[in-house]
Amino acid sequence: MSGKRPVYSFSVFVAALVAVFTFSAIDPANAQERKSIRWATSSTGSYGYKVAAQMVKVLEDALGGQYTVTVNPYPSTTAAMKATMDGDAEIGYTADVGMADVYKGEGAFKDYKPAKSRMVHTWYAYPMESFMAVYAPKADQFKSWGDFSGKPVFFTPAGFMNWLNFRRIYKALGYNFKHVQIGEAAQGDALQAGTIVGAVCYTTAGKSLPSYWRETELRLDIKLINPSPDEVKKLTAANLAPTEIDATKVFSKDVGVKTVLGVPLLFAYNMLADMPEEIVYKMLSKFYAERDNLAKADPGFEPMARDFIGMQVKGINGEPDAPVHAGLAKFLKEHKAWNDKWKIAGSK
Repeated sequence: MSGKRPVYSFSVFVAALVAVFTFSAIDPANAQERKSIRWATSSTGSYGYKVAAQMVKVLEDALGGQYTVTVNPYPSTTAAMKATMDGDAEIGYTADVGMADVYKGEGAFKDYKPAKSRMVHTWYAYPMESFMAVYAPKADQFKSWGDFSGKPVFFTPAGFMNWLNFRRIYKALGYNFKHVQIGEAAQGDALQAGTIVGAVCYTTAGKSLPSYWRETELRLDIKLINPSPDEVKKLTAANLAPTEIDATKVFSKDVGVKTVLGVPLLFAYNMLADMPEEIVYKMLSKFYAERDNLAKADPGFEPMARDFIGMQVKGINGEPDAPVHAGLAKFLKEHKAWNDKWKIAGSK
C-alpha cells in the first residue's frame, strides 16, 4: 500500500476528552521517525475514522506540540492494516477477525508478506455488531439470513471488518457469499432499485450507527432481518453467538423488530512490535485511568470503561497465535491478567 495517499491533520480538532497521554520515553534513535506519527484507519464515513480523528487531537496535546499526528483514511480497514504492516503508519485500525486472517494467512492476507512486519495485539477499544437490513417494501421476502444466500448483498465495503465478519458468518452457516461492491452513499438507491437485496448494517457498542448508515435510514424505510433460531444455534456453536441490541435506541424509526441480533467483533488500534514498550505501557495506563472520561465523550467506549482489562484479554484470545506487544504485556501483568500461554512480541 502506497504511503502517498492524502493525509489529514487534525491539529485544530476540538475534543471533549481529557488529555491522557504522556510520550516522553521515545528512543533517541527513533526520535526523527516518530516526529510524524501516522494513524491508518478506514474511510472517512466510518466509525474507526471518527475515533481516530478524536484521538489525534488528544495525542497532539499530550505530545506538547513536538509531534504532528496525522490520520490517513484508506478505502477499507484491510487497506489500513496493510499500510501499517508495510511501514506507512505507526498505528493501524483492525479487529479480531482481521488479526486472525493475518496470522492464518487467509482472505486478503493469503500469500501476503508485509514489507516491515505483522501487527501485534496492542489496544482493543470497542465492540461492533453486524446484522442484515433490507428495503422495507421487500422485507416480506426474507425470514432468515439463509434467504440472502447466493443473492446480491452489500456486506459493507470489501475489506471492512464487518465484511470479514459476515464472511465468517456465512462460512459457519454454509451459505453462498455474493458481495456487490458499491459506494457507501449509494446503498440506499441500490436497495430501492433492487441492485442489492440486502445490506449489512452495524452498530458500535450496540448504540450508534456509522454516518453512512444513519443517512440511509433517514432517507428510506428499512427493516432488519434476524437470524433464525436454527442459525443462532449454528453461530453459537461456531463461537459467533449473536448479541441482543435494542433497535429503538439505535434507529430513528420502526425497523420491524425491537431486538436486533448482531454478531459481535472487537475493534483495535494495533501497532508493530518496534514501538517502544514504555510508550505503549504509558498509553494503556492513561487510557485505563481515564476510561470513564473517554466513555462520557463517546458512548462507543462504554464497554471498555466497564471492563478495560477484560476487553484486552478478549482481544488477545480472539487470535492467540498473534504475539502481544511488550507494553500491553507489562500492563496486563501489573493488573494480574497475563496468561503465560501468550507470546510477547520480540521475545524468544
